Amino acid sequence: MEETAFVDAETKVADSPGDHKDELRLWLRLLTCTTMIEQEIRAQLRERFEITLPRFDLMAQLDRAANGMALGELSRRMMVTNGNVTGLVERLAAEGVLSRRRAHDDRRTHVVRLTEKGRRQFRRMAAAHEAWIAELFAGLSSNDVDQLLKLLAKAKASTRRAAGKRA
Repeated sequence: MEETAFVDAETKVADSPGDHKDELRLWLRLLTCTTMIEQEIRAQLRERFEITLPRFDLMAQLDRAANGMALGELSRRMMVTNGNVTGLVERLAAEGVLSRRRAHDDRRTHVVRLTEKGRRQFRRMAAAHEAWIAELFAGLSSNDVDQLLKLLAKAKASTRRAAGKRA
């Protein structure tokens, strides 16, 4: 993706830094980075594996749950509605990538899990995904990564505290 393809909000703010607080500039930089990374991952998944990011994310959640996962829990972890997950599950089940069964203790609950085919498919994609992420951050030293992780952990804690006050 070319950097000149669009002018993001952060770049616009940088052109007139006196008009905005540092916290706003930080928010816009985080958002810009997230958007750029997500766009690249979506493009790679589409080009290399003909799969969408939501499908990849669903398979990633199930890969971590050897015994499967209830649809409601899957929705919570993916931070999407049950309807979104149900549609994805139906399509992936039709492709033989995952299986669906009723829970033993609650017949109203469906539990889904990756099939062997799905697990093999996901693991190939996950290895490529890991390499893409490494490539995207190749310009950072291990010290840079460590510092960013620490600072982002502080930002996450600060956000949680602020959101907790509102709740």
